[in-house]
Parts: sequence; structure tokens; C-alpha cells
Amino acid sequence: MSKLKTHVKINDIVEVISGNNKGDTGKILQVLTKSEQVIIEGVRMIKKHAKKTQDRPDGGIIELEGPIHISNVKKIQSKANKAESNKKENETSQVSEDSENS
Repeated sequence: MSKLKTHVKINDIVEVISGNNKGDTGKILQVLTKSEQVIIEGVRMIKKHAKKTQDRPDGGIIELEGPIHISNVKKIQSKANKAESNKKENETSQVSEDSENS
């Protein structure tokens, strides 16, 4: 079985570009390659009714993130870019501290 290549990966920061949640941004929690969908943190919150179990003795209504089609999201910042930008910020702050100490 071959994996489907996608333009986004887990932990990328994305923006929703169409649909009811247009304009919302968040971090990707999960990529569902078979259905070509992604689950984004804090976007498309759905309510699920849970039965009483040992884990949830009261049952109740749970709010979860729902899936969004992968074509409706745009990558803003990837995990690798985020790490590089943090490195650059640390280097520039060290350089500015060195120049202040001189």
C-alpha cells in the first residue's frame, strides 16, 4: 500500500481557506490519508454524545475536533520552519546581547 502525499504534516500550523471555519488557524493533530482529511486543534468543534461507562460514570456530551478536507487548508508554518525561525531569533538575541555588553 502506498501512502498518499500531502502538503501538510502533523504539527504544521495551517489556516482554513474555505467552508464554515474559513479564516481559523491551528496546529494539525492528525492527518487521515485515506479520506484525505485533517484534524486541526480547536477548529470545527463537534459534540459527541457519550454513553455511561466506567471511564465516564455520568456519560454526557463531549466536544471534539472534527475533520476538514485537506484541500480546504493552507500551510502557514511547518514544523521545520518553526524550528529554524526559533534558531534565528535565538541567534539574533545573542548577537544583540553581545553588542550591548561590548
